Amino acid sequence: MRLLTTTILAATALPAFAADPELTVFDWAGFEEPSIFQGYLDKHGQSPTFSFYGDDDEAFQKIASGFRADVAHPCSQMVGKYRDAGLIEPWDTARIPNFDKIDERFLDSEVFRDDQGVWFIPTDWGATAIAYNSEAVPAEDVASLQVFTDPKYQGRTSLPDSSDDVWALAYLATGVTDWTDVTEEQFNAAADWLRQAHQNVAAYWSDPSEQAQLMASGAVDIAWSWNDGVVYLQEDNYPVGFQREAKEGSSTFFCGFINLKDGPGSEDKAYDFINAWLEPSAGKALLDTIGYGHTSTEAMATIADEPAVAEGLAEIDVPVLAQTPNDPEQRQRQLAEFEKIKAGF
Repeated sequence: MRLLTTTILAATALPAFAADPELTVFDWAGFEEPSIFQGYLDKHGQSPTFSFYGDDDEAFQKIASGFRADVAHPCSQMVGKYRDAGLIEPWDTARIPNFDKIDERFLDSEVFRDDQGVWFIPTDWGATAIAYNSEAVPAEDVASLQVFTDPKYQGRTSLPDSSDDVWALAYLATGVTDWTDVTEEQFNAAADWLRQAHQNVAAYWSDPSEQAQLMASGAVDIAWSWNDGVVYLQEDNYPVGFQREAKEGSSTFFCGFINLKDGPGSEDKAYDFINAWLEPSAGKALLDTIGYGHTSTEAMATIADEPAVAEGLAEIDVPVLAQTPNDPEQRQRQLAEFEKIKAGF
């Protein structure tokens, strides 16, 4: 029941803090945990108003259709889409004292930073890999991503209802580790593999609490999972393993905040929120709450010795497909093909 109601409770029960009407944050459920942006609460006495979405494409469509918020929290591959649609404006990094503490590898794209300014403040990153019931699934079975197509697990797997994550999985499973330069043959091979994997899927999860509930209920034994789904299962003492070193590899992603044009709230409070996120103390809060790493080198230094970093974020000796910005047309094609696959075509 806790897992089923996580999102609802998160949206309605921020402990002891009313929602600030002068800042609306459009975000993934789970990131409303006050400890992640404690500095904002210390300054203003209440949390921002949060509105939630289940995936990046849903969020974009809602904003493009007129939903008004001040900041949003997309992952990196979506930033170009927001820019192309004219929905965001650059951040003034002179107002962000810890901007220079962000690891440069998270800003290494003209999509994020160019001569017009900084369009994206990277804040958090994580892994997508195999979560599995360690009491029901032998470790040797999850040594390969082909477990998702193994007839032995028909009806016992779950994949995210996220085009980016499932294509990262399919490309890795078919030998592609860089999705910025995909051939027609590679695309078709990955699509064919996804169709096979679809035959084993009991359900596509839309957020980590749903994925955790599917596993905790016994409905599935194996999922392509973010770190937070694993954290939720660990909190419920579920026997979960997180296999990031399947022989074909695993994936990484990173997300951050964009400054939406003509936001209805306070621009000053938007900067207060970002500055709270970039405080070193946010690193521990983010890790404990979501299981993610922080983009700030100072924040990561505070948690370097945490077991959760070693288990879910440390460097690994297998291929890693980084979900960096890729060609918008290619991404749209992947999205359309994924919808067909889910529909059984």
